Amino acid sequence: MGSCIICGKSVEGRICDLHEEDALFEFRGSRADQLSVDRYYRGSVDGFAEFGVFVDIGDSVTGLLHRSELDQRLDSLDWDSGDTVYVQVKNVRDNGNVDLGWSIRQSEREFRGVLVDDPDIGHSVLLENEDDEDEVQSDDGSGEVESESTADESTSQDDDSGTSQSESESSTSAGAVSRASDDDRVEGTAAVGGNDSGSNTAVMTESDEKADAESDEQTDEATAAEPVAAAIGDLDDHVGADVRLEGEVVGIRQTSGPTVFELQDETGTVDCAAFVEAGVRAYPEVEEDDYVRLSGEVRERRGELQVETEELDVLEAEEREEVEQRLADALDDEARPDTVEPLADDTAVGALSEDLVEAATQIRKAVLTDRPVIVRHANTADGYLAGSALERAALPLVTEQHRRADAKYHYFDRRPIEGGVYDMDDATKDTTTMLDNRERHEEKLPLFVFVAAGGTRESLDGFDLLNVYGAPSVVIDDIDVDGAVVDTVDAVVSASADTVSETTSTALAANVAAHVNEDVRGDLGHLPAVSFWEDIPEPYVEAASEAGYDETAVSELREAVALEAHYQSYEDKRELITDLVFGDDEEDVGGLAGHIAEQFREKVDEEVSTARANLDHRTVGDVDIAVLDTDAFTHQYEFPPESLLLDELHRDVRDESDAVLGISTDTMYVRANGDLDLHELVSEVSERVPEGGVATRSVREGTIRYLAGERPAVLDATLDVLADEL
Repeated sequence: MGSCIICGKSVEGRICDLHEEDALFEFRGSRADQLSVDRYYRGSVDGFAEFGVFVDIGDSVTGLLHRSELDQRLDSLDWDSGDTVYVQVKNVRDNGNVDLGWSIRQSEREFRGVLVDDPDIGHSVLLENEDDEDEVQSDDGSGEVESESTADESTSQDDDSGTSQSESESSTSAGAVSRASDDDRVEGTAAVGGNDSGSNTAVMTESDEKADAESDEQTDEATAAEPVAAAIGDLDDHVGADVRLEGEVVGIRQTSGPTVFELQDETGTVDCAAFVEAGVRAYPEVEEDDYVRLSGEVRERRGELQVETEELDVLEAEEREEVEQRLADALDDEARPDTVEPLADDTAVGALSEDLVEAATQIRKAVLTDRPVIVRHANTADGYLAGSALERAALPLVTEQHRRADAKYHYFDRRPIEGGVYDMDDATKDTTTMLDNRERHEEKLPLFVFVAAGGTRESLDGFDLLNVYGAPSVVIDDIDVDGAVVDTVDAVVSASADTVSETTSTALAANVAAHVNEDVRGDLGHLPAVSFWEDIPEPYVEAASEAGYDETAVSELREAVALEAHYQSYEDKRELITDLVFGDDEEDVGGLAGHIAEQFREKVDEEVSTARANLDHRTVGDVDIAVLDTDAFTHQYEFPPESLLLDELHRDVRDESDAVLGISTDTMYVRANGDLDLHELVSEVSERVPEGGVATRSVREGTIRYLAGERPAVLDATLDVLADEL
């Protein structure tokens, strides 16, 4: 039996089933059928085709990474022939063809172990000298590691620090000498404090042995000196000295040699290597997210600093709170944006300056701490425009933070939702995905940013589920956000009751985006104007004009986004929306918005004309209410959706009718001239039809749900209540 190099569990070989997907394999076979499905392999780019990328796995096998497996467009890959890449084997066909999958991890460092996949010897730890086949340490199932080229040397030579021949033989036979790949491990030479044997066992390369021999020649006084309290950002000034650090453990990697703790304080991050025995977990009581005090010697390895851990203690109670608060305060200071001017002279936005800064701080903090940002927005023109504004601001920061080609897809995502309500269906999907990513990839729980969505009490159940797991959330909404929602989420940017009709979610989100990343401010000026269907505030008209968008361009863009928001409404359509909203594509997309807007107008005009001809005007007292049977006189599931159609119809007949009702089997859409509290309306109707199951579906869309069998009674009650309200 051997031990899993990641968790230490007894296994046949060197990796357990649970952690096999966390390990990288170097293929040493000669045939495709020797590959193992679902493993991740190092490969090299062999060539490109219209349908994907050919990748060499080892020296004798080539597989296809089909473009459908990529998380970005094929032409956006920055790979060249011969580049080292990392892929997953999805399938090996009977004819020898190999289907490959995308790996979000594109460096060895991001895997938690590196093994050789050699059909002749099984799993083996990958050595530094990959060209020297004699140095591949095979696992024969007994858990002992052998090295053919180094065993004889270790028994015939003393090391520079005076290790005896017998000690060297003992160390080798016990499997204590082990090496990991260059990128996957940090070399450790310090013994873990409290080792039962009382000995200091080390993992060394020859260069390390020489460095340690020189270190042993230091004076006794220096050796006995107390560690110096230091910040990680200042470790350059302490190379060769013993330091004491305090911070949060943000990552743990078990290599074939030491355990590597990634320690973060308010000034930076550093790898700290602790060694007890080759491939054995040091300080097993320490977990990620623990706050610790660590002492050790600062060394430089391969051009990077690391700390050789001598002592490590988990902080508890007040000590933990003190360090945790210090790091949190420092992060807030770093993430908090410098105050920037609003995009335009908008009184509704001007009154929210502190809220804008707080929301921007939450987003910037997520990026700085490698926390994914998930933007949940309504599947409407306003929702897509608002979401794309935040996307425009965050993606450059994500790319700068991670410097990985796929980071912008992995650490930022937009997910449209229907009706602006974050219900249990949406929350369950999000929770399942985030827990899966945490379990499989040790990913932090994401920051959820709700835009043009989540502001009403209908979303509380969804928020409650997120809060069970402690996922942070921000709401940016152009309605007066419900007080219960305000108490549930971490930050809110909300229109006041007096300014609801004067702003849009896009206007609010674009101003948040300008605070998130001031460098994209010039890209956002036209978005607020585009989001207003009528009565665009003059400051935003001017801002759009300065950005090169006249009245026609603004109208066409609004209609084009509204049309595309309807189709594939649960997809972000990132590249298409970017082309429409920002015109980024290298191809000629100047006429794209105009072309799509023509389709919008044709479809909407036809539906409005049909609907208008079939309105049933009801007069209740002095109030005229136009009623449309949407089951009978609209094309269901086609564009325009009922909510947009009722908006257009209401604008078309508002001079002759005080309200418009769209009624289907079990859903009613309410549009009224003037202010209307939908919750109060529903409460009144429910009292009059107690058996009707009347409930608010979406305040944002003005929709009510009821039992189909009570439709006539619900309609009559609604007409009466509306007449009283209007």
